[in-house]
Amino acid sequence: MDANKIIDVKNLIKKFGDFIAVDDISFSVDKGEIFAFLGPNGAGKSTTIKILTTLLTSTSGDIRINGHNPELEPDLVRRMFGIVFQDTSLDDELTAWENMEFHGVLYDVPKKLRRERIQSLMQFVELWDRKNSLVKEFSGGMKRRLEIARGLLHHPKIIFLDEPTLGLDPQTRNHMWEYLKDLNKKEGTTIFFTTHYMEEADRIADKIAVIDHGKIIASGTSSDLKKETNTETLEDAFLSLTGNVIREESASSVDHMRTNRRMWKR
Repeated sequence: MDANKIIDVKNLIKKFGDFIAVDDISFSVDKGEIFAFLGPNGAGKSTTIKILTTLLTSTSGDIRINGHNPELEPDLVRRMFGIVFQDTSLDDELTAWENMEFHGVLYDVPKKLRRERIQSLMQFVELWDRKNSLVKEFSGGMKRRLEIARGLLHHPKIIFLDEPTLGLDPQTRNHMWEYLKDLNKKEGTTIFFTTHYMEEADRIADKIAVIDHGKIIASGTSSDLKKETNTETLEDAFLSLTGNVIREESASSVDHMRTNRRMWKR
């Protein structure tokens, strides 16, 4: 494996009965890269991210996260990443501080370091003044920012974000990406995110993989995809590659994030 590749996927297949959710895909992500999975809901994005984060096992294929197999070494691999799901996984009946503290204990972050890290991260996402507020009092954007801070508490090498700005207003979306780009720049954290927002992938990602119906159709920079299709915009490039516009329908029941907390029960 190339030492610079923090995620390396080869010939990944995932079937649910006769349904092929992920159809023989291969891709890699370099250390410190911002990588986007661009595609409509139900395309296989969430299924892939669940396999990479140990929530699902593959039907076949080879996966390495920083050189380790998530299916053979799940506990080790889980400590290498943070994750923000589509649906919030915070405890609304706890304060922001208590949610952070619980996560730090779960990951065995030493108490002194944990307290320092909690303060630093909550200041980073501008929630320190609300540390003692119950999460149920937070807006959707505040909850997403707290989830990002929580996902970074154990200092992961990678942060996975599954449709992280879904349901957020444009101002909150932009604000959230400012935090993440700053984090990527300052700490070199690799960011892997799924989205069906064209402008988000175009503006944020270093590299994009276009996925639809479980297959990766093309990958490269936004400029690469536009050049390959002789188009002016990423949306036109997507249309040229797939013959479809980005679909806005709800995720299929197979690809819905029902397993958010499964790894905590193991």
